[in-house]
Amino acid sequence: MSKIKVAGIKRKTKYSPNHIGNDGMIFSMTAESLRNMGYDVVEYTESEFVLSEEKERYIFNMARDKGTIKRLKQCEKDNVVIINSGTGIENCTREAMTRLLLENGIPHPASIIVDVADDPTKGLEAMDAPAYWIKRGDSHAIHREDVTYARNIPEVKSILQEFALRDIPNAVINEHLVGDLVKFYGIADTDFFYWFYPFDLSHSKFGLEAINGAAKEFSFDVDALKKACDKAGEVLDVKVYGGDCVVAEDGSFKIIDFNDWPSFAPCRDAAAPKIAECIHKQIQKDLNK
Repeated sequence: MSKIKVAGIKRKTKYSPNHIGNDGMIFSMTAESLRNMGYDVVEYTESEFVLSEEKERYIFNMARDKGTIKRLKQCEKDNVVIINSGTGIENCTREAMTRLLLENGIPHPASIIVDVADDPTKGLEAMDAPAYWIKRGDSHAIHREDVTYARNIPEVKSILQEFALRDIPNAVINEHLVGDLVKFYGIADTDFFYWFYPFDLSHSKFGLEAINGAAKEFSFDVDALKKACDKAGEVLDVKVYGGDCVVAEDGSFKIIDFNDWPSFAPCRDAAAPKIAECIHKQIQKDLNK
């Protein structure tokens, strides 16, 4: 009996700022876990996948390039089983993510979405925040400057001007939240959920964790956080996810970022088999239709 073929698409390195090795390792370990389960895994770079004439029924991927996402969404129309889906990856770009989380009642900071040429003053005054985060709205963060902290409204305006010079069309502006910064990783349809304080482990892409500083380790309900994250994953159509939240002194939390297939760097040994389990379950569900 021939093995079931599964396509795996690696992430283009430009979309792994300061995490090229980590992203490559979780991909390779997931592919190896699937091979150990009996699957025939064919690996592609994003460019190879876009140009390929192969039409695999099952795909797992860490793609981020717009051309790859377009191809994945075409595959979705043919009912190809894809983890994470092209639609889900697109939903994790900042503007779409913000809209979907707020519309579906996921705990999230007060936010506004603006064109970079617009004056945000009225919206920011209504927000009445102690400070702000300005994030490019059209894609995932690629450069350090794509996510920037601002202490006041004049600084926000200056950053929006810089975005305009870089041809970034819009931005999401979040209120700054005071509390413990917590990073989390989850995998749908499994019991896997891992969280930690990134500042304490010096785990960072751009060093922004220093703004919130060392965690005071406020008590919070981990099960409630997992449920909120799983719901966010469902809303965004992302099965392999990670992100960040801020836990306030009273134990409440808000999800400030949610990503499709992060590096799982602190927990990859435990995560890779669980990601393979998630992929396996989706394939079995398709085979048993």
